[in-house]
Amino acid sequence: MNRLGKILGLLALCVLVAAPASAQGLIMARSNQMFPESMTLLQAAIARRGYTITRLQQVNENLAKMHYPSDVYRVVFFGKYDEIKAITAKHPDLIPYLPLSITIFAEDNQAILVAIHPLTFAEYFPYPELKPVFEQWENDLVQIMDEMRETK
Repeated sequence: MNRLGKILGLLALCVLVAAPASAQGLIMARSNQMFPESMTLLQAAIARRGYTITRLQQVNENLAKMHYPSDVYRVVFFGKYDEIKAITAKHPDLIPYLPLSITIFAEDNQAILVAIHPLTFAEYFPYPELKPVFEQWENDLVQIMDEMRETK
Protein backbone atom coordinates (compact mmCIF):
# COMPACT_ATOMS: atom_id res chain seq x y z
CA MET A 1 0.00 0.00 0.00
CA ASN A 2 1.39 3.40 -0.90
CA ARG A 3 1.91 6.19 1.59
CA LEU A 4 -1.25 8.11 0.66
CA GLY A 5 -3.31 4.93 0.97
CA LYS A 6 -1.93 4.26 4.45
CA ILE A 7 -2.58 7.83 5.55
CA LEU A 8 -6.13 7.87 4.17
CA GLY A 9 -6.75 4.50 5.81
CA LEU A 10 -5.56 5.88 9.14
CA LEU A 11 -7.68 9.01 8.75
CA ALA A 12 -10.73 6.93 7.85
CA LEU A 13 -10.12 4.78 10.92
CA CYS A 14 -9.80 7.89 13.10
CA VAL A 15 -13.04 9.26 11.67
CA LEU A 16 -14.83 5.97 12.28
CA VAL A 17 -13.62 5.88 15.85
CA ALA A 18 -14.17 9.59 16.56
CA ALA A 19 -17.49 10.03 14.82
CA PRO A 20 -20.28 7.87 13.46
CA ALA A 21 -19.23 8.41 9.84
CA SER A 22 -18.18 6.23 6.95
CA ALA A 23 -15.44 6.84 4.39
CA GLN A 24 -17.97 8.38 2.01
CA GLY A 25 -18.70 10.87 4.79
CA LEU A 26 -15.45 12.72 4.06
CA ILE A 27 -14.70 15.87 2.11
CA MET A 28 -11.20 15.91 0.63
CA ALA A 29 -9.03 18.28 -1.36
CA ARG A 30 -5.50 18.41 -2.70
CA SER A 31 -3.70 21.73 -2.72
CA ASN A 32 -0.95 22.35 -5.27
CA GLN A 33 0.87 24.46 -2.69
CA MET A 34 3.47 23.12 -0.29
CA PHE A 35 2.37 22.52 3.31
CA PRO A 36 3.39 25.88 4.86
CA GLU A 37 1.63 27.88 2.15
CA SER A 38 -1.41 25.57 2.25
CA MET A 39 -1.65 25.94 6.01
CA THR A 40 -1.65 29.72 5.69
CA LEU A 41 -4.22 29.63 2.88
CA LEU A 42 -6.43 27.22 4.87
CA GLN A 43 -6.46 29.45 7.92
CA ALA A 44 -7.34 32.47 5.77
CA ALA A 45 -10.13 30.55 3.98
CA ILE A 46 -11.61 29.51 7.32
CA ALA A 47 -11.45 33.08 8.70
CA ARG A 48 -13.07 34.53 5.54
CA ARG A 49 -16.17 32.49 6.32
CA GLY A 50 -16.49 33.97 9.79
CA TYR A 51 -14.97 31.09 11.77
CA THR A 52 -12.35 31.37 14.50
CA ILE A 53 -9.52 28.87 14.65
CA THR A 54 -9.61 27.44 18.14
CA ARG A 55 -6.62 25.09 18.05
CA LEU A 56 -3.89 23.74 15.79
CA GLN A 57 -3.00 20.22 16.87
CA GLN A 58 0.15 18.44 15.77
CA VAL A 59 -0.21 14.70 15.24
CA ASN A 60 3.25 13.88 13.87
CA GLU A 61 4.58 12.20 17.01
CA ASN A 62 1.64 9.84 17.43
CA LEU A 63 1.77 8.81 13.77
CA ALA A 64 5.51 8.21 14.02
CA LYS A 65 4.92 5.94 17.05
CA MET A 66 2.57 3.90 14.85
CA HIS A 67 5.32 3.67 12.18
CA TYR A 68 3.64 5.96 9.67
CA PRO A 69 6.03 8.19 7.78
CA SER A 70 5.70 11.54 9.42
CA ASP A 71 6.26 14.68 7.41
CA VAL A 72 3.86 17.33 8.57
CA TYR A 73 0.34 16.70 9.87
CA ARG A 74 -1.99 19.10 11.64
CA VAL A 75 -5.61 19.19 12.69
CA VAL A 76 -7.15 22.65 12.44
CA PHE A 77 -10.13 23.08 14.79
CA PHE A 78 -12.49 25.98 14.10
CA GLY A 79 -15.96 27.26 14.85
CA LYS A 80 -18.16 30.16 15.74
CA TYR A 81 -18.19 30.46 19.52
CA ASP A 82 -21.76 31.71 19.94
CA GLU A 83 -23.10 29.15 17.48
CA ILE A 84 -21.35 26.22 19.17
CA LYS A 85 -22.35 27.45 22.62
CA ALA A 86 -26.03 27.67 21.61
CA ILE A 87 -26.06 24.31 19.82
CA THR A 88 -24.32 22.39 22.60
CA ALA A 89 -26.52 23.99 25.27
CA LYS A 90 -29.56 22.48 23.58
CA HIS A 91 -27.86 19.37 22.17
CA PRO A 92 -25.00 18.33 24.48
CA ASP A 93 -24.69 15.08 22.52
CA LEU A 94 -22.89 17.13 19.82
CA ILE A 95 -20.11 18.29 22.18
CA PRO A 96 -17.64 15.53 21.16
CA TYR A 97 -17.88 16.54 17.50
CA LEU A 98 -17.33 20.27 17.84
CA PRO A 99 -15.63 22.46 16.92
CA LEU A 100 -15.34 21.44 13.27
CA SER A 101 -11.94 20.28 12.06
CA ILE A 102 -9.87 19.81 8.95
CA THR A 103 -6.84 17.53 8.89
CA ILE A 104 -4.04 18.77 6.64
CA PHE A 105 -0.88 16.88 5.81
CA ALA A 106 2.04 17.21 3.44
CA GLU A 107 2.58 14.87 0.54
CA ASP A 108 5.58 15.64 -1.62
CA ASN A 109 5.11 19.24 -2.82
CA GLN A 110 1.39 19.34 -2.11
CA ALA A 111 -1.00 19.24 0.84
CA ILE A 112 -4.00 16.96 1.37
CA LEU A 113 -7.01 18.17 3.37
CA VAL A 114 -9.69 15.92 4.87
CA ALA A 115 -12.80 16.74 6.92
CA ILE A 116 -15.93 14.96 8.08
CA HIS A 117 -18.82 15.88 5.81
CA PRO A 118 -21.18 17.95 8.02
CA LEU A 119 -24.33 16.36 6.58
CA THR A 120 -23.10 13.10 8.13
CA PHE A 121 -24.04 14.65 11.47
CA ALA A 122 -27.64 15.02 10.28
CA GLU A 123 -27.90 11.24 9.95
CA TYR A 124 -27.05 10.78 13.62
CA PHE A 125 -28.53 13.98 15.03
CA PRO A 126 -31.83 14.33 13.11
CA TYR A 127 -33.07 17.41 14.93
CA PRO A 128 -34.96 19.61 12.43
CA GLU A 129 -33.52 22.82 13.86
CA LEU A 130 -29.96 21.57 13.21
CA LYS A 131 -30.43 20.73 9.54
CA PRO A 132 -29.88 24.35 8.35
CA VAL A 133 -26.76 24.56 10.52
CA PHE A 134 -25.34 21.34 9.08
CA GLU A 135 -26.17 22.59 5.57
CA GLN A 136 -24.37 25.89 6.25
CA TRP A 137 -21.33 24.02 7.56
CA GLU A 138 -21.39 21.84 4.44
CA ASN A 139 -21.55 24.91 2.19
CA ASP A 140 -18.67 26.55 4.04
CA LEU A 141 -16.49 23.42 4.05
CA VAL A 142 -17.09 22.79 0.35
CA GLN A 143 -16.13 26.41 -0.38
CA ILE A 144 -12.99 26.09 1.76
CA MET A 145 -11.97 22.86 0.01
CA ASP A 146 -12.73 24.31 -3.43
CA GLU A 147 -10.61 27.35 -2.61
CA MET A 148 -7.75 25.09 -1.53
CA ARG A 149 -7.99 23.04 -4.75
CA GLU A 150 -7.91 26.18 -6.88
CA THR A 151 -4.73 27.67 -5.39
CA LYS A 152 -1.83 27.76 -7.81
